[in-house]
Amino acid sequence: MQLLEAAFWSAGGSRHGMAERLGFSKSKANTLIAGLIDQGMLAEYGLQPSSGGRRAENLQLNAGLGALIGVDIGATSLDVAILRPDLTLLAQHAEAADVRQGPGVVLARVRTLMRELLAKAGLTAKDVLGVGIGVPGPVNFAIGQLVSPPLMPAWDSFSIRDYLREEYAAPVFVDNDVNLMALGELWRLRRSLSNFLVIKVGTGIGCGIVCHGEVYRGAAGSAGDVGHICVDQEGPRCHCGNVGCVEAMAAGPAITRMAVEAANAGESAALAACLREKGRIEATDVGEASRAGDAAANGIIQRAGNLIGQMLASVVNFFNPSHVFIGGGITGIGPLFLAAVRQSVYQRSLALSTRHLEIQYTPLGMQGGVIGAGVLALHETLKVRGVAP
Repeated sequence: MQLLEAAFWSAGGSRHGMAERLGFSKSKANTLIAGLIDQGMLAEYGLQPSSGGRRAENLQLNAGLGALIGVDIGATSLDVAILRPDLTLLAQHAEAADVRQGPGVVLARVRTLMRELLAKAGLTAKDVLGVGIGVPGPVNFAIGQLVSPPLMPAWDSFSIRDYLREEYAAPVFVDNDVNLMALGELWRLRRSLSNFLVIKVGTGIGCGIVCHGEVYRGAAGSAGDVGHICVDQEGPRCHCGNVGCVEAMAAGPAITRMAVEAANAGESAALAACLREKGRIEATDVGEASRAGDAAANGIIQRAGNLIGQMLASVVNFFNPSHVFIGGGITGIGPLFLAAVRQSVYQRSLALSTRHLEIQYTPLGMQGGVIGAGVLALHETLKVRGVAP
């Protein structure tokens, strides 16, 4: 079990390297590794770079173990992927969706896509090792159910596991979508960072917390629900019932609302033209107008970035992370948004909290959700079943 986990999180390694990492003697490690290779759980792939002596074989989880299914359900999107145990993508499909249609409609589509993508990869339901699913709301991780999710009330207490159990014998794990992004970054970094945050800005705003190398979910699964931190006591009413939540003032819909207001008020020729031609304005359109030098678009982006930075400064002061990774649809706006967030955080946070703080867009980008879902599926399957199908 420990060796399988080490092979997964390190994305391969030598026998000697794994023995050192786990504190095993060389002979113990060799015996255990030989057994896992015989069982078809580990396999040797290629040679590691030479360090002066004989080049060591690279140990990884055996690709023949089966496949993982990663599902990233957003408020307005759906992304399903089939992955190998080393998280290589075998097949993937993304499309627009609306979680407000309820679990029956959305999950029926998810199940269809899972079936189609498995067939495309030449696999069946029996080849699936584990399924990881991300959803945009607070999750009781132990039972895999959403708890009073503001963006998707029809999903409250619905058992996604039971729905998929009809078709898959593999274990199904459900978590908040931004927790999966945090898991994806943790895997990309090979656990080299122990304390960092991942902020997702899309229809809503959420935060994945990695503390001491593990995703922190809180007592009831709602840790990181930063979108409902108040940044203006006189601000608009949020769908949660409170006023001035940063989500209501700076997430994707708020940026769109400010852009439409600017277009209708004659403050932006570019945004007005976009509204005429497309009948709507999206956050990415605001980014395009900004890059073209539109002053109103610049102001909207800076306002949203400043408000998110204001919220983030409090979180940074409290948690003192080494890095903050920002992801979600907002990344399509471009560098001005990131600059505004950074400026606001550095202005408002304590000097000690920001002395070594790095704030950047997530390197995994839009793949972060399905990669994180794959990480969840394999990591939890290793715990539950030791990976044997």
